[in-house]
Amino acid sequence: MMDASELVLELKNVKIEFSRKLVLKNINLQIRKGESLVLIGPSGHGKTVLLKILAGLQQTSSGEACVFGKGWQNLRGAERLATLKRLGMLFQKNALFDSLTCAENIAFPLRETTKKTEQEVQKIVDHFLNCVGLPQVKSLFPDEISGGMQKRLGIARALALNPEIIFYDDPTAGLDPITSRKIIQTIGELKSEANSTAITVTNDMNRAYQIADRIGFVVDQELLITGSKEQTLQHPDPRVQQFIRGAIDGPLTALG
Repeated sequence: MMDASELVLELKNVKIEFSRKLVLKNINLQIRKGESLVLIGPSGHGKTVLLKILAGLQQTSSGEACVFGKGWQNLRGAERLATLKRLGMLFQKNALFDSLTCAENIAFPLRETTKKTEQEVQKIVDHFLNCVGLPQVKSLFPDEISGGMQKRLGIARALALNPEIIFYDDPTAGLDPITSRKIIQTIGELKSEANSTAITVTNDMNRAYQIADRIGFVVDQELLITGSKEQTLQHPDPRVQQFIRGAIDGPLTALG
């Protein structure tokens, strides 16, 4: 059991149903400050739903989801807004504003939620563009840069408010292996610099092993914590072994 002072996120016997269809059940999870948790599992089994529950974007059907020791369902008004400012999120499709330049995309949350001067905003924009290796795209629009660059821009915007917890929904989807490795390396480096907590959804096992302190396997309505890379590779559950090895035959085949 973790020290309560270390916990930043916790799920207590969480269940999720959509139109009477059970998606997740009996989910219990504790995430400590500074940890990198990666969620893997077959498509359609609830990884992104679980991510949204942790981020306060999805309500539970029963059970409790807590952030910084408080239940999401109990956070209202200014307190909820203050909590959300401590979080960052990279959505699967990046959710960039096509009508704003790359610099304006990063500046947007700063202008909307802080009282920083324009000079301070521009300093932060320049800093994070440099952090993700994109100083040259400042005046370009998202559709004028590559998919990998858009992903890095999304990371920069997610980090602009210096969040304590960052959620990444499939950050390397659709990217080539070299770009994917660079994206995960950037995420890891920025996480270490800020001592932030990261929760990442991915089905790219190489990238999962690259960034994870712990791995969670979402399958058949449940969450199975498989542990570190080494523990996951040796995990006795046949579903885990089939998934991480990409085997065609096994217990997951019938689930597809």
